[in-house]
Amino acid sequence: MEFSGKTAVITGGATGIGFALAKQLGRAGTRVILFEPRENRLQEAVDLLAGEGIDAKYMVGDVSKAEQVEALADFAWSENGRGDIIINNAGVSGGRMSVLDMDMTEARALYDVNFWGAWNGIATFGKRYRADGLPSAIYTVGSENSLFNALPKTGGAYVSSKHAVLGLMDVLRREAPDNIALGLIIPGWVKSELSELQADEAMDTDAFAALIFQQMQAGEFYLVSHPYNVVRMEERWAEVYGAFAKYAPRHDGDEAGDVQLWVERMRAAGRG
Repeated sequence: MEFSGKTAVITGGATGIGFALAKQLGRAGTRVILFEPRENRLQEAVDLLAGEGIDAKYMVGDVSKAEQVEALADFAWSENGRGDIIINNAGVSGGRMSVLDMDMTEARALYDVNFWGAWNGIATFGKRYRADGLPSAIYTVGSENSLFNALPKTGGAYVSSKHAVLGLMDVLRREAPDNIALGLIIPGWVKSELSELQADEAMDTDAFAALIFQQMQAGEFYLVSHPYNVVRMEERWAEVYGAFAKYAPRHDGDEAGDVQLWVERMRAAGRG
C-alpha cells in the first residue's frame, strides 16, 4: 500500500522496534500515533519524532484492555480521520522460568499483552477496515520464537505466546478481505529494552526497522531479518519430517485424510 499521507497506529511505540518503525514510516510521510502505558516515554518519543518533522501523536493505554484499544481507534479516527495501519508491536518478555516452575499468574499476564493484546488490535481495527473497504494494513510483531525456541531452556510463556501469534496471523491472512494488507514481523536478536540479552552482536534497532519497512513496501507477509534463523528452522523441521518418514510415510491415497482437500471437495459438491 502507499504509506505517504496515511496514519500508522503503533502499540508499544515509544521505544525499541515500535519507535524505530515510527521513524521509518514518518520519514516516508506517514503520520504516527503511539500507544502504551508510560506517558513520559510517549512524550519523549513524540518530541523526538516532531524534531524530525514527523506528524506524531500519542495516547496512553494498555493493549490488554479491549475497551482501551477501542478508544485508541476512536482517537485515530477523530484526530487523523482514520487509522489506516495498525502495528501490534506491544510485548513483554516475562520471567525466564521453566515451564514447570512458571507462576501461572505471570504467564497469563504475559499472554494478555503478547497474544490477547495483539488480538485486540487486530479485531478492533480489522472490523473497521472490513466495514469501510479502504486500503488498510495490519502488522503484528512476532519473533524468531514464533518459528522455533531461540533459547534452549526457559521462557515457555514467551515462546508459546509468539507461536500463538504466528497461528493467529496465518489464519487471518486467509480470512481478511482484499483491502487489508497483512504482515507478520519476525525479529531475531534486536537491541531493545525487551531483550534480556544485551550485546554488540544484537542487530541495531534502526537497521532492523529499515529492513522491515522495505518488506512492508513490497507487500510481504513474512517480514524477516536474521539469516541464521533458517538453520534453527531446518533443525526443527528435519526432526518433524524424520518422525513422519519413520512412522507416517506418504502412500497412495493418503490425501483422503487431508482436511483442506476434504473441505474443498465438500464446497465443490455444494455441501460446504
